[in-house]
Amino acid sequence: MTSILTNNGAMVALQTLSSINNDLTDTQNQISTGLEVGSAKDNSAIWAISKVMESDVAGFEAVSDSLSLGESTVAVATAGAEQIQELLTQMKEKVVAGTGENVDHAKLTADVDELKNQITSVIGASQFNGANLLNTAGGDITVLSSLDRDAAGAVTASNITVASVDFEAGLDLTTVVVTDATNAEASIDDIETLIQAAVDGAAALGASAARIEQQSEFVGKVTDAMKSGIGSLVDTNMEEASARLKALQTQQQLGVQALTIANSAPETLQQLFR
Repeated sequence: MTSILTNNGAMVALQTLSSINNDLTDTQNQISTGLEVGSAKDNSAIWAISKVMESDVAGFEAVSDSLSLGESTVAVATAGAEQIQELLTQMKEKVVAGTGENVDHAKLTADVDELKNQITSVIGASQFNGANLLNTAGGDITVLSSLDRDAAGAVTASNITVASVDFEAGLDLTTVVVTDATNAEASIDDIETLIQAAVDGAAALGASAARIEQQSEFVGKVTDAMKSGIGSLVDTNMEEASARLKALQTQQQLGVQALTIANSAPETLQQLFR
């Protein structure tokens, strides 16, 4: 039945064209923004997952900054510890030389005192952003190393604690005396003890530095993997979107033609009354 009041064909064509136009708008937005899921209405579940992951990425970027700060602090302390070990080795040479009777003990004492002063200076200068692992005041440092999310969504922070080697209290430089051969000979065991303490301290700091460096590398890889995962969830497949856009443009043209044909039906009906 044909009606002059209700054009069913036009209504169907209009609904089809409207649906095509909506799909076309969505596809154009995906191409222009690069996001297939740009808001919660696009896909609420995927959007929610991506936002949680984005917050985790932001957290891991802060963790990476913390690790970089900790790594720099430990690196400065390690460099200081290694320098102190070298200075103590030089001091050992003076002590051994001082065991002789026919040497200038006054000059050796002056040299040893200068080395002691240099060691004290290195201890005080081995700080980064106010943190010093070689003196008593510095103490241990705690470095944020990770943010761990469990299956229930609870997040806990993990830390790496780097112990201070405290050379200020641990290295008693007053035990090394070269004022005469007897004192110099007695100081040999003391200087060996100091060298071993410096070596142990530098080794401990080196181990901590290696751990922080490895954790920083791991956090970087995790962050990259999470960013890639977020992209696979919400980013637009540009090849697929381009093909879909072309198809929808074709469908739009056909929909317009179908609507035009449906709207011309009443004109055909008028010819029956002529």
